[in-house]
Amino acid sequence: MRRPRGGDRKGSRGQSVRVKTARGRKISSTRWLKRQLNDPYVVEARRVGYRSRSAWKLRQLDDQLEFLKPNSRILDLGSAPGGWAQVAIERGARKDGVIAVDLIPMEPVTGVRFLQMDVTEPKTIETILQISGGKIDVVLSDMAAPTTGHRQTDHIRTMALCETAVDIANMLLIVGGVLVVKVFQGGTENSILADLKRSFEKVRHVKPESSRKESPETYLVAEGFRK
Repeated sequence: MRRPRGGDRKGSRGQSVRVKTARGRKISSTRWLKRQLNDPYVVEARRVGYRSRSAWKLRQLDDQLEFLKPNSRILDLGSAPGGWAQVAIERGARKDGVIAVDLIPMEPVTGVRFLQMDVTEPKTIETILQISGGKIDVVLSDMAAPTTGHRQTDHIRTMALCETAVDIANMLLIVGGVLVVKVFQGGTENSILADLKRSFEKVRHVKPESSRKESPETYLVAEGFRK
């Protein structure tokens, strides 16, 4: 039976946690730490055992659109630390049906097969096909390039990863499959949107509530793969 949906809980704000600037710590680092300590999604992720606050983003996307079907094969690109993989398992993926891929290590998640590989390498696609036992029902990508501090550079690098996710989806999705990919708003996502509209029956932008308002990120959810 599918786990009941809903409950995108934010936790209790309570009193704001104050963070003092420590010697050797930059002011920007202090601001980040304060934001983390007072973020209700971070607090609630810890409480329920999610490895990252981003798990709430996938939950909210799926609560709205219900693309994580029971007994699905799911590919999670850029999976570390594993929050999205946890949600995929929760929402009814088939036994050992979640394949997670990342360049950096990820602690094991029950029911998830992890590949520490580069998603841009052809051998990665071959390995996924070998262990999946068939084509993929849903491709998830929360990938973003490490930030350099230069916004335009960061945007271009992250959009290149988005294009990689789209290419992988085109190769691995079943007919009728779904792609969920994070994009950064800034103009260059329009070409990706045009590509998706040619390959999928329905494409939409969705910004989950747990995505910070000041963040340029949004998600493209493409349903009904045609090929």
